[in-house]
Amino acid sequence: MEDEFHELTDRVRAELRSPQDLVAYERLLGLARKNTPAGREELARMLVAVERPLWAREIAAFILGCAGDKRAFETLVLLLNYRDPVRCATAAHALSRLGDPRTARAAAALATNPLRTAYALHPVRLLAELRAPQSVPALIATLERLLTPHNPYWRVALACVEGLGALGDRRAVPALTAAAAHPRLAAAAAASLARLGVHELPGDEGRSDGGAGAAEEGPATAEEGSATAKEGPAG
Repeated sequence: MEDEFHELTDRVRAELRSPQDLVAYERLLGLARKNTPAGREELARMLVAVERPLWAREIAAFILGCAGDKRAFETLVLLLNYRDPVRCATAAHALSRLGDPRTARAAAALATNPLRTAYALHPVRLLAELRAPQSVPALIATLERLLTPHNPYWRVALACVEGLGALGDRRAVPALTAAAAHPRLAAAAAASLARLGVHELPGDEGRSDGGAGAAEEGPATAEEGSATAKEGPAG
């Protein structure tokens, strides 16, 4: 938690706008350092208090989540689906340590919701890390939905491919085989299939065109896959 917590607090410090914000921020850091039952009670109250800034609830939820306090669950899931990828990553880190059985179900619901694909990257990665019963079906369903030409969410598809390889479940073979026909996913799909014991894809013999779909998708660029940053607020 140490490195992630420092990254979180450094980022939040840049969001402070008043002396009152700084006092509240220092109070939160003090509660984190003390790590007492009374301090955790105060943090939990902060999650449901009205008119608390988002950064204060984020810090409180992160501390409680990493401590395994399930009162942080609702706030962390909200942040996992937030429009800011940095906050999504922070929430995913805390949720992976929370140990709440609801986490995998929530991550699967977010990953498979076609209306939330722009925010699905961290739920997908979290599912792979959790290795829960919901992980493989959710990643397969999400990947299959994203295997369309010119899909702007290919980075989410790539995370599905990598996650399925790490999970090592052969139910993923058909979806990974289909992903291997997409240039941006081909290398990762081949590596994931190899981890599942599949070393030769159908039609590989004599193939010289670099893989199906090469003409319809060019190489990845830094500008592509930025749909998340262009989306509006989560709602």
